[in-house]
Amino acid sequence: MPVTSSTNLNILFESLLFLVAATLFLLLVGWAWRQLQPFSLPQPLPAWFKGWFLTVQVVGGVVPLATMLIWRGDDRVLAVFVAYFAVLSWQVLSEVVALRWFHSVVWVMIPYLYVPYRLWQIYQGLMLLPPQPELRGVRNLLLLELVLWILSYGLALAQLPRLFRWQLQPKSDEQDSQNFPAETHNASSKFPN
Repeated sequence: MPVTSSTNLNILFESLLFLVAATLFLLLVGWAWRQLQPFSLPQPLPAWFKGWFLTVQVVGGVVPLATMLIWRGDDRVLAVFVAYFAVLSWQVLSEVVALRWFHSVVWVMIPYLYVPYRLWQIYQGLMLLPPQPELRGVRNLLLLELVLWILSYGLALAQLPRLFRWQLQPKSDEQDSQNFPAETHNASSKFPN
C-alpha cells in the first residue's frame, strides 16, 4: 500500500482525534473524582524503577527521535514518528499535570489509555512502511518499540496493587484449610436452597 500525503494527514488527524478524546475523558474523570484524597506515588520506588525508566526514555524516546531526524526526508517515516511523539508528549504532559499539579488518582489510568493507542500507532507504522531493505532499520525499531510498550503496559498493570496501596494479608496454609470449610458451611447456612 503506497503511502501518500493523504495517508500521512490521516495518521496525524487520527492521532489528534485520539488526543482530544483522551483529554476530554481524563478531564471528565478527574472532575468526577475531584473529591478523592490527593494521590501521591508510594515511596520508596522499587529498586528496578530507575533502570526501567531510563530504558523507556532511551528506547522509547531518544532512539525514535534520532531515527526521525535521520529519516526526516522520508514523509512515510516522518508521519509515523511525528504522530508517535505527539501522543507520547501529550501523555507525559498529562501525567505531570495529573500527578504534580492536581495530585489526582487519574494519573494511574493515563498509561492504560495511551499505551494501547501507542501500540496501534506502531502497528499502523509497520503496516504503512513497506518491507524494503532501506527501511529495515526503521521497521526493526518499530518492532522493538512494540515490545517495549507491551512490557511497559504489563509492568503498569503489575503495579496497580502497589499504586493503590492494597495491603497483603498474610495467612498460613493451615489457617486457609481451617477457614475454608467453616466459611463454606456458614455461607450455605445463610442461603437456603
